[in-house]
Amino acid sequence: MPHSRLVLALCLAPLPAFAQPLQNPSATRIEANVVKPAPLEATPERVAGLKLPAGFKIEKFAEGMKAPRVIVVAENGSLYVSDRDEGTVTMLDPSDPTKRRVVLKKPDVHGLALHDGRLFYVTVKEIFSAPIQADGTLGPETKLVADLPDAGQHPNRTIGFGPDGWLYASLGSTCNECEERNPENATMVRMKSDGSGREIVASGLRNTIGFDWDPRTKALYGWDDGVDWHGDNETPEELNRIEAGKKYGWPYIFGAGMKNLYREVPKSSLEQWDKDSARPLLTWTAHASSMQFTFYDGAQFPAEHRGDAFVTMHGSWNRKPPSGYEVLRVRFENGEPKSVEPFVTGFLVEGGPSGWSRFARPFGLAVAKDGSLYLGDDQHGIIYRISYRG
Repeated sequence: MPHSRLVLALCLAPLPAFAQPLQNPSATRIEANVVKPAPLEATPERVAGLKLPAGFKIEKFAEGMKAPRVIVVAENGSLYVSDRDEGTVTMLDPSDPTKRRVVLKKPDVHGLALHDGRLFYVTVKEIFSAPIQADGTLGPETKLVADLPDAGQHPNRTIGFGPDGWLYASLGSTCNECEERNPENATMVRMKSDGSGREIVASGLRNTIGFDWDPRTKALYGWDDGVDWHGDNETPEELNRIEAGKKYGWPYIFGAGMKNLYREVPKSSLEQWDKDSARPLLTWTAHASSMQFTFYDGAQFPAEHRGDAFVTMHGSWNRKPPSGYEVLRVRFENGEPKSVEPFVTGFLVEGGPSGWSRFARPFGLAVAKDGSLYLGDDQHGIIYRISYRG
């Protein structure tokens, strides 16, 4: 697809008294680009050309997975991998990934979590759990939740169990930026493991697909995807410390304080919304599209990696040049995130009809029992293994 460009001109001025008043009369010009990198095959030569820090190696672990999304690893090392497009969860043997078995068929299944010998899984509107049997297959399922809010633009629900034993669910916005009618949209909610007691933890989160708890401090962190159509460099992807009762800006305040000129805050003001919103701790290139996020608690990587975190960036369509198509490392010091840096790059290359091509769209990410990392590519149905050889 060729590169295209859209220029939006906003001229905001006061309206007559009978119409909704515009609180922030102003004018601005936004240039937005659409660049879709062309797909390439993941040939051995291309994989060998990927860039990682010295001592690290990446290789194909499993192929033929169609469109793998979320990856979780059980106590025995087995992988459970969701595929929203196929509506399946597949179990893989870590010692022989050709030994795989579809253990669940459920339309739109996406987020996965393991807890007390059960696999929990979420679709667009429902959350279920099922016991994991001795052979890794699933027993009879229990429906825990049947009334999650409409998903709209963001049907990719994700879930996880916190140190408090509660089940957390990220419920993205229905849109790019809009005024939601359901208070649970664009939030993080939590509930007991039986689905009862559901409550909103934090709001103003456009779509926090990747979230995890620091194993040392027990703090919850999540990567929130920025909005589209505000230009190549706006708005950035955000790393937030998600704390109970806080809101994180969307849909009126983005990044370090950028105001959304498309919207008027009902019964309030942009200034007040800004004052009430928490800032991100770190940010990354706009439109990179953050996905699964995990803290590293393995023993294979060098000691300085323990306590750091990794996140996949699925890749952009609304930026020139494209961003994402990589794995990032988030460095922590004394329990605080300090910096973000590339960890695996090279999936995106120059050339092709739009000027760019790619041979992976990174999504799933999980720590293996041996301390390596599993990395899922939902473009070619490949799961990679990242290991350290020293």
